[in-house]
Amino acid sequence: MEKESSISGNIIDVKVLRRLFRFAIPYKRSFWILVLLTIGLAALTPLRPYIIQLTIDNQVAQGDYPGLARMMTLLMVLLLMQAIVQYYHTYLSGWLGQHIIRDIRIRLFRHLQKLRLSFYDKTPIGRLVTRNISDIETLSEVFSQGVAAMMADLLQLVVILGFMLYLDWKLTLISLSTLPLLIYATYIFKEKIKASFNEVRTAVANLNTYVQEHITGMNIVQIFTSEKREYEKFKEINREHRRANIRSVMYYSVYFPVAEVIQASGIGLVVWFGAGQVIQEKVDIGVLIAFIMYIQMFFRPIRMIADRYNTLQMGIVSSNRILNLLDNQDHIPNQGTHIVHNLRGEVKFDNVWFAYQNEDWVLKNISFDVRPGEMVALVGATGAGKSSTINLLSRFYEINKGHIYVDGINIHDYDLQNLRSHIAVVLQDVFLFSDSIFHNITLKNPDIGLDRVVEAAELVGARKFIERLPGGFHYNVMERGATLSVGQRQLISFVRAMVYDPKIIVLDEATSSVDTETEELIQNAIQKLMRGRTSIVIAHRLSTIQKATNIMVLDKGEIKEQGTHDNLLNLDGYYANLHKMQYKEVSSS
Repeated sequence: MEKESSISGNIIDVKVLRRLFRFAIPYKRSFWILVLLTIGLAALTPLRPYIIQLTIDNQVAQGDYPGLARMMTLLMVLLLMQAIVQYYHTYLSGWLGQHIIRDIRIRLFRHLQKLRLSFYDKTPIGRLVTRNISDIETLSEVFSQGVAAMMADLLQLVVILGFMLYLDWKLTLISLSTLPLLIYATYIFKEKIKASFNEVRTAVANLNTYVQEHITGMNIVQIFTSEKREYEKFKEINREHRRANIRSVMYYSVYFPVAEVIQASGIGLVVWFGAGQVIQEKVDIGVLIAFIMYIQMFFRPIRMIADRYNTLQMGIVSSNRILNLLDNQDHIPNQGTHIVHNLRGEVKFDNVWFAYQNEDWVLKNISFDVRPGEMVALVGATGAGKSSTINLLSRFYEINKGHIYVDGINIHDYDLQNLRSHIAVVLQDVFLFSDSIFHNITLKNPDIGLDRVVEAAELVGARKFIERLPGGFHYNVMERGATLSVGQRQLISFVRAMVYDPKIIVLDEATSSVDTETEELIQNAIQKLMRGRTSIVIAHRLSTIQKATNIMVLDKGEIKEQGTHDNLLNLDGYYANLHKMQYKEVSSS
């Protein structure tokens, strides 16, 4: 398994932030309300020490009890207003963040649906799950605890500094004398935690990828008794994940006590200098008390800014990865506009060449014609290029050279969804979702009703076994159809192909994994399914394709022979040898 590398360099990227905030455009009204609440919060918070200072110096010192009551009432009103603004600020920032990440997650999932299958061939699924779940979840912190909160903290610092200078500039300078130390400590903390967060995100992605792959392939692990080896590998990946998180925790555990000591030192200096000023009656006692409160207020946002900055960095790392994935244009271009509702089913391959990588050709100069309603078959050894041929027809992969035509029209001129809606593919490895049989057949298409599904199941011969299951067609097959046999899953895939009523049907090794009785059942259904439809069949069992109009024998990406079953036997070539080998296997068994 290839581990994901870290993203280095300056993580706070203005371009990334600008692109990220484009997702907030649909919510610009809420965003500006949040900005106003941020300004209001920054203005209300520093008023409390100032009111206390006025109360002590004017009402308490003068014994003005009625005035003291009025000031306390004013203070209570201020606290209530601050609580209300704080509530709406916190709620709105969280609301905005959740709506934006919902939009990003939907856009990312839609984008993933458009990517080529070749992208998934080389990208670990666990990494994509991390992008769609963990990384996007981290983005919510950018909006709820990152940018909005940092704006509030910065504005609060400015207002607090203004009040301090207004009250006494000398005490202000004394109060801020320890600020350079805090700024320096914050900078060191920021640089360390930046690399630490990057390592944490990388470790999470690697851990997710490993767990997803090995849970999915647990049967292989157990079959080959490699539990101990895989366990040791997992321990190493988990150990790196633990190390990355502990490094992050260690930086926090050092920074916050240091920041607390620096803040306490600032308060000590103010008390030492201010007390002397009070004794000399140069400063009122209320001013000194207000300054002590202002120092606590001033240093707290600085500490929080450092923490929020790191939250923002963490979000930017995730944003960078998500945006890079969204920028991936490795998708099948859908520039065709041709839409047809009544396809005849004529297929033509004209000098088709295809390679998954560079010029390592999988198919070489493939040419053949299939008339509407005909059945053609592809046979050959594993790796001959049979599956690649049918993948090109539905444009799951793009050809390198040559042309493919359906009803005389180049497949690139068709609307992609329209083209695929006329082609049904039944694979050897049937994939079923963790859902009911009915939904696995219809894929939740509202145009396909239960009656149509039951009719198709009856035709295939799957109705009896389905209705014997608890809940019948509403029976949950669990993940990948784990509660069904291979033959039952295959039958369901045939029902799925039937209900969509395709004009072209492709059977890729569709009967190679079933027993003889089930195969006979499927063969009868195949005959009905193929009636009036163009059929392309890939099969190891030559007995299933003897009635094909044309049988093509592929070897190393080239068509070596083609013709009817009898003609190919008379040639005594590739096909005849394959037939003899299978006849011996059947005889010996």
